[in-house]
Amino acid sequence: MSKVAQQFIIEEVAPDYWEQACAELMKHDRILKKLIPKYGLGFLRTRGDAFTTLARAIVGQQISVAAAQSVWSKVLLASKNKVNPKNILALSVEDLRAAGLSGRKVEYIRDLAEHFDSGRLHANQWKGMEDEVIIKELCGIRGIGRWTAEMFLIFNMIRPNILPLDDAGLIKAISLNYFSGEPVSRHEAREVAANWAPWRTVATWYMWRSIDPKPVEY
Repeated sequence: MSKVAQQFIIEEVAPDYWEQACAELMKHDRILKKLIPKYGLGFLRTRGDAFTTLARAIVGQQISVAAAQSVWSKVLLASKNKVNPKNILALSVEDLRAAGLSGRKVEYIRDLAEHFDSGRLHANQWKGMEDEVIIKELCGIRGIGRWTAEMFLIFNMIRPNILPLDDAGLIKAISLNYFSGEPVSRHEAREVAANWAPWRTVATWYMWRSIDPKPVEY
């Protein structure tokens, strides 16, 4: 599972579409017909709000989960145990560097806070917005690319039809399950996933489970 998933936990009640999605995926895809019963149900919810989720994604870039947790704890302490846009912007560059953030990540997390604080983001409207519109808006924030935006849609917003083709775990799982371990191009992965719509998030979850059977609990 990808590093961004450190923000998320397993939910006790599945999203309302999960049962239908599993039934349709098993009907239309011979591999998922075997995998879904094998690994059982899995479903997700965030344990943080949108700003917290994205801030933790920035903190966790290119470092281990353990290191990311250590830095996040220091950022939380510096923010008086409440990481929100106003508290982040109230901290100096030196404060954030002292918490363990690199100069680049200080710029990223401050830019994220400014986007939320200024109202430039339409976070209150995301629930009714198309996936690609949200992705485009998130990618306008420094330090957030398409992959991070897609992880946000999957894990924070529980969107049902996200296909993160830049995710190494997904590509590895498609290779192992559909191509006997042979290298897979994005085009080939997209062709496999054509059978998964409109439940590509759910299929991706089971692809991840196939290479790491234990559900992630960060």
